[in-house]
Amino acid sequence: MVVGDGLAGWKDGSPYDRIVAYCGTVTIPYEWVEQTLPGGVILATVGGWMYSSELARLTVTGDGTAAGRLLDGRNSFMLARPQTPPPIGLLPDLDQADDQPTELAAHVLEDWDTRFVAQLAAPRAQRMTLDRDGSTEHVLLDVEAGAWAVLRQDDSRWLVRQGGPYNVWDRIADHVTRWYRDGSPSLDRFDITVTPEGQTITWPR
Repeated sequence: MVVGDGLAGWKDGSPYDRIVAYCGTVTIPYEWVEQTLPGGVILATVGGWMYSSELARLTVTGDGTAAGRLLDGRNSFMLARPQTPPPIGLLPDLDQADDQPTELAAHVLEDWDTRFVAQLAAPRAQRMTLDRDGSTEHVLLDVEAGAWAVLRQDDSRWLVRQGGPYNVWDRIADHVTRWYRDGSPSLDRFDITVTPEGQTITWPR
């Protein structure tokens, strides 16, 4: 057994036929792929900053990529320190945008699978609630990008305000709605691929 150097692995002892990560990741480091023999296996937990995560089992191929499936089981580990979310800090002015109707309620993010799908669209968005003016507001904030969204319920309808360089909620709602339209396949049917260009997680359509 070799104890590696976190996300960088341990190049001097490679190549390995197995890498098992005892920490969570937002993205699986490509260094792990480079340090694994073709046909070798990487076992790691993947998720996002809304804290829905799953165990992934990838097989490294001869072309320098790795591909596999999520195992589904609501597995979680503490995130690797370099991939933990930044402090929230001072919130932006959450009243600088107008309310717009949205068909998707904030409550859908209470569901583990739905939240995982939402993270695929906005993996660096953090989620919290605020009580303001006698109502509960559901806040999504991408600190690094400066993008934010606030959702609140008004009688039977949901409203959203958004700001920053991209619309966090629009991106999430579009991704979750497409997953619904494809029959909401379970997470153990999701494919994960890691290449030099990055990580992708998709579901069958």
